[in-house]
Amino acid sequence: MRADDPLTEARILVVDDQEANVRLLQRLLERAGYTHVSTTTDSRQVLAMYEELDPDLILLDLLMPHMDGFEVMGELGRRVPDGSYVPILVLTADATPQARQRALSMGARDFLTKPFDHDEALLRIRNLLETRSLHLRLRDQNDVLEQRVGERTAELQRNMEVLRKTSEQRRMLLAHLAKVNRLAMSGLEEAVAGEQAIVDGDGIVG
Repeated sequence: MRADDPLTEARILVVDDQEANVRLLQRLLERAGYTHVSTTTDSRQVLAMYEELDPDLILLDLLMPHMDGFEVMGELGRRVPDGSYVPILVLTADATPQARQRALSMGARDFLTKPFDHDEALLRIRNLLETRSLHLRLRDQNDVLEQRVGERTAELQRNMEVLRKTSEQRRMLLAHLAKVNRLAMSGLEEAVAGEQAIVDGDGIVG
């Protein structure tokens, strides 16, 4: 993996009650270039670590004391906001079809049984991180689009208000002009009538 690969900045959380498994996965990831790897052997810490780290990927064992992997996924499902994509790769010694089906139905995005091939695990991890990256970029683009639509809507509303005020001012101006015109016509009629009276008066005198 290239040093400038943006996926190496992904935040990965490893959850396994066996310290040896945690160390193995941590070394595997770090050798592949990943620089933000957090681990825990206590499944009860996962929810707090999720809130703190906001991981891009969770590598999760199933067979653990206190809270098994299914319980952890159930709790995460209640914490992860709707529309978010936080992939979970299950790594477990339980190879039964029932375990696989249950894990995938509860939100796991991939499933590997132990012992697993290291190269295959790294490829699956990268695939999930690429999907996560695409999801985040799409979300950001949607946020930008929504902001632009909001700004455009506000601008249109302002323009409509200006047009409304302009129309109202035009209506008032036309009404005023009509009133002035009526007054002018009335004054002109009075003036004409006055002159006619004078003319008529002059005729009588003559």
